[in-house]
Amino acid sequence: MLLTYLAENCCELPAGARKPLWRFLHFLLRRFDRDQSNVFLNYGFAHPHGSSSALDLGSEDEKDRNAIQLYHHVTCDAPLEDAAVLEVGCGRGGGAIFLTRRRRPAEYVGLDISAATTAFCNRFHRAPGLTFVRGEAERLPFSPGRFDVVVNIESARCYGDLAAFFAGVFRVLKPGGHFLFADVLKRGTVARARGLLRDAGFLTLRASDIRENVIRAMHQDSSSRRALIESRVPRYMRRGFYEVSATTNSRRFRAFVNRELTYWSFHLRKPGTPVQSPSPVREGERGGAS
Repeated sequence: MLLTYLAENCCELPAGARKPLWRFLHFLLRRFDRDQSNVFLNYGFAHPHGSSSALDLGSEDEKDRNAIQLYHHVTCDAPLEDAAVLEVGCGRGGGAIFLTRRRRPAEYVGLDISAATTAFCNRFHRAPGLTFVRGEAERLPFSPGRFDVVVNIESARCYGDLAAFFAGVFRVLKPGGHFLFADVLKRGTVARARGLLRDAGFLTLRASDIRENVIRAMHQDSSSRRALIESRVPRYMRRGFYEVSATTNSRRFRAFVNRELTYWSFHLRKPGTPVQSPSPVREGERGGAS
């Protein structure tokens, strides 16, 4: 069906078709999930069995452990406390509310392309300094040097112009500001993504291939995601939602296992007087390009 095709091929669609696709997917999410049952849309990050690195969470967050651990992995080295933070592509706001409560930034702005989604977030997620606004990633509606930190997790692959997005992030960051970026990348495109980040002016502090952690999270969460889909989505639409969620019976999951897709996490910095941070690593020092 159409939803399945779109979910399997969203990154290969013409640039102009990607935004309408994601507006449509958000419409379906609102239709089938009107409460806070699912406020995270990322694939998650799981540590190896027996690892002591698992994040300490309260009981209310356990059901979203792997999705939260992805946010923690991407942001843990950056100074969010008392900072002005922007999240581009905030989705249903799960990461924004977690980081606001856990890290206590002075301000956290979640931006998303869907006005209905940001309205959902403003209704359900309340914390000091937290707001959600509608806007487009390639045309960030903020003044230069507005933020200390910009977060972008599992959203940029749907944008029509990555170079414009990276340039916009560079513009709205203060000198020395941090860009925390993680997403799915097709095999053979990592070097191009790193080149675009470098061309935008960013210094690389960390670049990590976390594909195995993401696969582990997909496997652990597959049953609960299938159960949620089957409890809320009509049978004729379920296959498309399995693809969007990357359950273990999906083509998307197999693409990760077969290395057609990988997943990279970057900690980058805009040159200038820095907030305290680690020294930049040389290109390719941590993890190789695919």
